[in-house]
Amino acid sequence: MVMSAVMRSPHASGLNQTLQHYSTEHNSIAETFNLSVWPLVAVLLVITLWVVMKELKKPKLKVATLPPRRTGIAHILFEKRWHPFVTAVLIGLIALLAWPLSEATGRMFGLGITSPTANILQFLVAGDVKYINWGVFLVLGIFVGSFIAAKASREFRVRAADAQTTLRSGLGGVLMGFGASIAGGCSIGNGLVMTAMMTWQGWIGLVFMILGVWTASWLVYVRPQRKARLATAAAN
Repeated sequence: MVMSAVMRSPHASGLNQTLQHYSTEHNSIAETFNLSVWPLVAVLLVITLWVVMKELKKPKLKVATLPPRRTGIAHILFEKRWHPFVTAVLIGLIALLAWPLSEATGRMFGLGITSPTANILQFLVAGDVKYINWGVFLVLGIFVGSFIAAKASREFRVRAADAQTTLRSGLGGVLMGFGASIAGGCSIGNGLVMTAMMTWQGWIGLVFMILGVWTASWLVYVRPQRKARLATAAAN
């Protein structure tokens, strides 16, 4: 939130504009190759169905669960583990509905997190209602919905992370806010919305998000674990 707002401030606008200066003539992949968008959608659909079928054919792993304490809809919503594909379909439907709902309020975009979170901080600082839009209420709704879900499932706890985790999370948040600002969107705006629109911005952004996650995971988890195993083997 803070880094996104900073990158949109007058002090950082020059840097932001400089980094965003280089662009393609057409953001749309279909327009670049003078094609209809539907062949690209068909290819993506075939690849998605192939991945889904391959995943469904894998042997199911048994996941340890506690005995259910609720029944009916309460059990389904707050206790039962949802299949990832069910969640994916629901998110897709929400992303689809976001367009007409947002447009009805004058905001011409779908789901988005980076700009609305920056708008929240800018509103709190400046007090200007121009920063309040459908996207802001979407972000606030995520917080409220998460709280309700955690309370209803009896999993809500106030926890404080250790210093190392806090430092890593803070640094990651700064890098994510910076990257989302210069890329024109975060993992939702680019990774979900702009990829569905078949844009270079979305797909290039998604590729570099994956590379960034892999790199960070290797530095934070894989490398330390590998060093620990080597140290243990050397000691023995």
